[in-house]
Amino acid sequence: MDIDFSLTPPEGWETFVAQFPNHRLYHTARWNEMVRETFGHQPYYIVLRQGDDWVGCLPLIFLKSVLFGKLLVSLPFVNYGGPLLTEDRFFLPLGDYLREFRKTLEAAHVELRMEKEIPTEHLQVKTHKVTYFLDLPPNEEALWKSFKAKLRSQVRRPLKENMFTRTGGLELVNDFYKVFAHNMRDLGTPVYSKTFFKNILRHFPEEAFVVVVYSQEDIPVAASFLIKHQHIMEIPWASSLRAYNRFSPNMLLYWESFRTAIEKGCTIFDFGRCTPGSGTCRFKKQWGAKEVPLYWYYALPEGEQLPEISPQNKKYEMMVKVWQKMPLFFTNTIGPHIIRNIPG
Repeated sequence: MDIDFSLTPPEGWETFVAQFPNHRLYHTARWNEMVRETFGHQPYYIVLRQGDDWVGCLPLIFLKSVLFGKLLVSLPFVNYGGPLLTEDRFFLPLGDYLREFRKTLEAAHVELRMEKEIPTEHLQVKTHKVTYFLDLPPNEEALWKSFKAKLRSQVRRPLKENMFTRTGGLELVNDFYKVFAHNMRDLGTPVYSKTFFKNILRHFPEEAFVVVVYSQEDIPVAASFLIKHQHIMEIPWASSLRAYNRFSPNMLLYWESFRTAIEKGCTIFDFGRCTPGSGTCRFKKQWGAKEVPLYWYYALPEGEQLPEISPQNKKYEMMVKVWQKMPLFFTNTIGPHIIRNIPG
């Protein structure tokens, strides 16, 4: 078997990726070249071959962080990545290759974000995150009837306050970002640049959507960013303003996100990753969604512990508290320069 890489998408990449029913938009060269354009990070396109035939591929993004050193991630900023292989047994030689590739680029680790478990002795694995999938019926009426009365009442709550929604694309990105950036600051987490979201919408106008909930005064109070791929609608980013929590705008936000997914012909709604047992998980489960485990595999130096790059890490507790007290102008200006080199 031959395994090699290229710095630009090799001919045949998109065709090979498309043959896998479980591939994500993030596996495509279109996505990874958008990441290069937005952040300046170098993608590596790894291909596994037997003779002239491709048997696997893996997109990796190379990050250089002051805090965490050099990292290779498949894929940063999103919930999914990892290799696409015609047979699981090819994961073994790929793992050997990645351990050496990490050394060549002097990276602290290689991280593969996957929704499939592949037994291996060569890579360590973390199962610290899950996602939730909601099966969508063909129409919104059927979905509405599947909810309990209490849940329907919570969705109606913001409507009684004359809140309303808009769904669209680039024309709503400013309103989405107002809510998202404010919420990230409150969580103590640096925010992505607005350019990132604009570029997603520009490069993927048929796959990316924005939903915003507004107060009676036309103030954006909750917002989601949706990414459609094949029959799945994913919600990687969603936020609401804490000042309006008593009106439950996030309930209306998710209902409108479901409606958008059904309208676009999706049969599964992917709620995005969360920590098992957390309040976020309970929120997602209440809609009738099913828990799906996620598997993050690592190629690490021998004896090295699994990384914990997360705001929940006690090491960063003081930094989080300081960030929460910073003015929005500062966090919106400085945050994107910090987060661009953190896998997210």
